[in-house]
Amino acid sequence: MKFRRILTILILILVVYFSTTFIMKNYIFPYKYSTYIEKHSEEFNVDPYLVLAMIKAESNFNNKAESKKGAKGLMQIMDSTGEWAAKELGINYFLPSMLFDEDLNIRMGCWYLANLEEEFGDIDLVIAAYNGGSGNVNKWLNDEDFSSDGEKLDYIPFNETKKYVDKVKVYYNIYKYLYEK
Repeated sequence: MKFRRILTILILILVVYFSTTFIMKNYIFPYKYSTYIEKHSEEFNVDPYLVLAMIKAESNFNNKAESKKGAKGLMQIMDSTGEWAAKELGINYFLPSMLFDEDLNIRMGCWYLANLEEEFGDIDLVIAAYNGGSGNVNKWLNDEDFSSDGEKLDYIPFNETKKYVDKVKVYYNIYKYLYEK
């Protein structure tokens, strides 16, 4: 009798675990656009889980997303960043509407992340710069009120950027947990 009860509880725990994982993977934290993410994260040597976390935070996988400020597509790329990326990537013909193309948007987003990683190295700084701009992050690093060592931020003065960094890091850890082999 006691054995049956323990077995029933264990089976129930397993069912809850696997159904929760299924729901998390398929509905809450999907791995959409995996072909593009894997191809371009490898091309630019960026962590695919970071790309997933940023897409989740930026557009929640809506390739038609457009912000009030005009950022477009999955990784919410501004027109000016798209023009710069297109030039750097050797794309001779660029229109802002092209940012809604999933493949191109992810490619440009990965390229931009690689640039930020080269500039800052630290993942928190990269995420902050993606949201708040690299100019602002450099200013903060040079200000003793925000950085005690000029290498890491002790305080992010833009509340939106602070929340964004925290959100992306949570999403990143969830994606790693769910999909890391």
